[in-house]
Amino acid sequence: MKIIRSIEKMSDFSKTLMRKGKSIGFVPTMGALHEGHLSLIRKARTDTDWVVVSIFVNPIQFGPREDFKKYPRSLKQDTRLCSKEGVDVIFYPDTKQMYPAGYKTYLTVQELSDCLCGKSRPGHFKGVTTVIMKLFNIVRPDIAYFGQKDAQQAIIIKKMAADLNTPVRIRIMPTIREREGLALSSRNIYLNTEERKEALVLSQSLKLAKRLIRAGRTDAAWIIRNMRRLILEKKKARINYIAIVDAENLKPISRITDRCLIALAVWVGKTRLIDNIIID
Repeated sequence: MKIIRSIEKMSDFSKTLMRKGKSIGFVPTMGALHEGHLSLIRKARTDTDWVVVSIFVNPIQFGPREDFKKYPRSLKQDTRLCSKEGVDVIFYPDTKQMYPAGYKTYLTVQELSDCLCGKSRPGHFKGVTTVIMKLFNIVRPDIAYFGQKDAQQAIIIKKMAADLNTPVRIRIMPTIREREGLALSSRNIYLNTEERKEALVLSQSLKLAKRLIRAGRTDAAWIIRNMRRLILEKKKARINYIAIVDAENLKPISRITDRCLIALAVWVGKTRLIDNIIID
């Protein structure tokens, strides 16, 4: 397994693979790898000839009071996991390479970036789309893999790739959960024992919504009220948002008649967690 730190060397390596007719599967990450990331790597391993994982904690997707400095960084552990899963290349650039002095160019997907997480984290998705497009241009993958847990991000990246005629196929893979239902996230490490137990209410509220819909309830506001009531029973939980939206354009819907995304963000203690399900 190679660890490449230079943008130029990564780009040259990808060009060499392309000349040889080899396909590249790409899993972009911020490190602190967990089973969710590994599920993407395994899918890339089965789909493509070479698997590249990037590890880059992207500063421009963090707000001024967010956790950029304390975001978990564990290159040694990440390298061990990647090696075990048969990753061919880890691309590990530093911030000065990705955003050199005088950097001025950013990419925004309008409307989709302004709602849900984008409303409470202004500029976050501009940072995500900018770094993902830079990584696409450097790594030149055939297929890139993302998790359904970050549903809004996945929808935005698919739209960006389509609008810009990017020759990268986007694969969205299912959310991986702990046995009790908590969606895997690098930020779960911030939770203490009590908070981890209370954090289960995110998936529990989504299951409640699914049961209500399956029972024939279609009033989105009524379903959200029931989810809110369940979550607020937990003393450490503070709701950022709960939304039921169209699964393609993220616009709010009042009555559930077709495919929809139920998404929420909840603070558990000092940790902001997100989760979602798609209802067909």
